[in-house]
Amino acid sequence: MHRRTLLAAALAGAVVTPALASGTARAADPGPSVTRTGTTTLDAQALFFVSYDGLVNNNAFQKNGLLTYKGYQYAVWYTADRNAVVGRRALGASTWSTVKVGHTLRYNDSHNVISMGVSKVDGRLHLNMDSHSDGFTYVKSVAGLMDNPGGLSWTASRFGAPQSTLDGLALTSQFTYPQFVSTPDGRLQLSYRVAVSGNGRNALAEYDGTKWTNLGEWSSATGTYTSEHGSSTARNMYLHGIDYDRNGRLHSFFTWREQNGAVMCNSGGITNHDTGYVYSDDRGRTWRNNAGTVVGVTGGSDKVSVTDAGLVVDPLNPDHSLMNQESQFTDSAGRPHAIISYVPGRFGQCTTNYVANRTANGRAFHVRRNASGTWQKTEIPVPLNSSQRTKLILDKYDNAYAVFPFGRIAGASAASGHTDWRILFDGSGLNAFGEVVIDETRVAQDGVLSFMYQEKSSGTTPSALHVTDFRLPA
Repeated sequence: MHRRTLLAAALAGAVVTPALASGTARAADPGPSVTRTGTTTLDAQALFFVSYDGLVNNNAFQKNGLLTYKGYQYAVWYTADRNAVVGRRALGASTWSTVKVGHTLRYNDSHNVISMGVSKVDGRLHLNMDSHSDGFTYVKSVAGLMDNPGGLSWTASRFGAPQSTLDGLALTSQFTYPQFVSTPDGRLQLSYRVAVSGNGRNALAEYDGTKWTNLGEWSSATGTYTSEHGSSTARNMYLHGIDYDRNGRLHSFFTWREQNGAVMCNSGGITNHDTGYVYSDDRGRTWRNNAGTVVGVTGGSDKVSVTDAGLVVDPLNPDHSLMNQESQFTDSAGRPHAIISYVPGRFGQCTTNYVANRTANGRAFHVRRNASGTWQKTEIPVPLNSSQRTKLILDKYDNAYAVFPFGRIAGASAASGHTDWRILFDGSGLNAFGEVVIDETRVAQDGVLSFMYQEKSSGTTPSALHVTDFRLPA
């Protein structure tokens, strides 16, 4: 992992908080601001090892490694002795209660993250963990635990035994990237990848409060993709997320990763290309492109494929080290937004070392669909100084916030059309290793940007794992 200075001296400063003079009437919604309100420690000695340039406790694609529900916040991680732990606290509390859920991490593989989900229909907490192109471990709580956190003790007896299936439903022997998403009608869905990087398919399962059902696969690994350098006939779709908006539409941005390195200008790069977008208005059963044309049916013969028209919203060939599994969010009108990152062409048209080139010259971009239905893209003027991922949230005024590696935060106002990006917090004092895990669920509940980060360490020496909170405009 390459380390660089967090930010240039010109960007130094902990917090920028625009404010109106006392007694001045507000003429418009406030712009973006963050005010740090506190940091709590989850584990003074959490498991630490680096693989795939990341940490198993702090991979940004770890959907719901941190979540908020009915006044309590929940976090999951692996302790120094490799035990899977889930903690909770009342919002604003300084201490966490923790329980071990009966599983220990098998391998030093940072992709074997823990993800959480809540089935609102019966008030259960669900965990899926320790899976990277093989089996998974699944644990669920007793019914009602999430609905009455103040009245039910936080003990291991509230969780069932670890399972290698979803209550008897076996999905695949090559399972990766669990992402739980609560449906508008209270069910819980599990998004996952079948098979392996460069040759895999996305699939969905659904829990209705009584049982899990496998809805099936919805993306295809087949079809021919041809770049100026060569062709590939196998790939996988990497999701930037999978999220319902307030109107019940399911959104997903993605990139494709090709199996055949012949599509690249240099073998030191990465075969990711193009930013695509699909949505579903029937709970993930049918998928449509931006124009509304059906491009895939979950569990059916027609899957979303690299050869389908109308998928790409930002074209890019495989020569710029485009990141996979970055970030997405929807605004108050249900419009989709995403963060993508790569090495822009002004730094050359051929990356030759994925990590080094992204660290030296990588930039993040904000991609969003505007009110007229067209796509806009703005470069965020903050060097990545890292090969890793940036996360995105929007506040209640639709101001956008990008949380960069090392916990740096930039913001852009809705009033500017999200074009006035600037640094709000430079990461000072965190000593964060790299990527952070955002509490995507908390922003709407109490106007707080909350993220989990782990301090830098070396080798396999354990280090402290924290959650830090920033108040957003009220």
